[in-house]
Amino acid sequence: MSEHVEVDGARIHYQVAGHGPVLVVGQSGDGDADRTTDLVEHLTGRFTVITWDRRGLSRSVADDPDAPVGLPEHAADAAAVIRRVTDGPVTMLGLSLGAAIGLRLLTTYPSIVSKLVAHEPIALGFLDPGDDARARRELGEVMATHRVAGWRAAAARVAAVLGIDPRDQETEPGITAFPFDDRRTAGFEYFLSRDLDAVLRDDLRLPDLPAGARIIPAVGERSPRDGFDYRAALRLAEHIGVPAEHFPGGHNGNLTHPRAFAERLVGVLGATTVCA
Repeated sequence: MSEHVEVDGARIHYQVAGHGPVLVVGQSGDGDADRTTDLVEHLTGRFTVITWDRRGLSRSVADDPDAPVGLPEHAADAAAVIRRVTDGPVTMLGLSLGAAIGLRLLTTYPSIVSKLVAHEPIALGFLDPGDDARARRELGEVMATHRVAGWRAAAARVAAVLGIDPRDQETEPGITAFPFDDRRTAGFEYFLSRDLDAVLRDDLRLPDLPAGARIIPAVGERSPRDGFDYRAALRLAEHIGVPAEHFPGGHNGNLTHPRAFAERLVGVLGATTVCA
């Protein structure tokens, strides 16, 4: 089922599939509601899965395309989608930028999210000063490359920063390909020019997380150990006082290993991690 909800300054597209407790999936990077189609397929037998296009991507159209959008606005949009679908609190899987949005959602709307799996959040405010400076430098270089040389060159830098080699990735058989058609190219351009800036501007810190919040930090088994998103997940785990859960694949394991990723997700959702 595909629907939309009107919010302040935008019209947000969302999709609902499956039956059972509600699970919201926050996409990474330029991913829209369709990006995790393989993962969702392995979850709909257990959950009612909600995905959505972030403001500015694909079918979620902003009234003013030039208006700045930050993570608080993305969190408010997600809250509006959730409220449209259900009255009760939901479980959420946040992936990279989706995890950063999930943490914002949990902080600003604590009654909406009952449990959050935060997979390698792009949360620079969680890092120690050295890692924070390096992450800002790397993301700044990605944005500068985009401005000077275009999205293809910037895409290569993003992949290098995240430790992803698109030409040499181990994957499960039969996964869906997402070529850079016009829609995806437009989404990636938006991510590079607008969402990365929102990440750099975000001021969420570990002490801002609400006491009692149920958070499961997660990392990819094949992710680079020095990646800033990997380290952000470890800092989150350290703050909570639990080890980070390891998921199949790397930073984008939900795309490369959707079946195994779904199985791992079902397993870890049986655990309860409480923020001190």
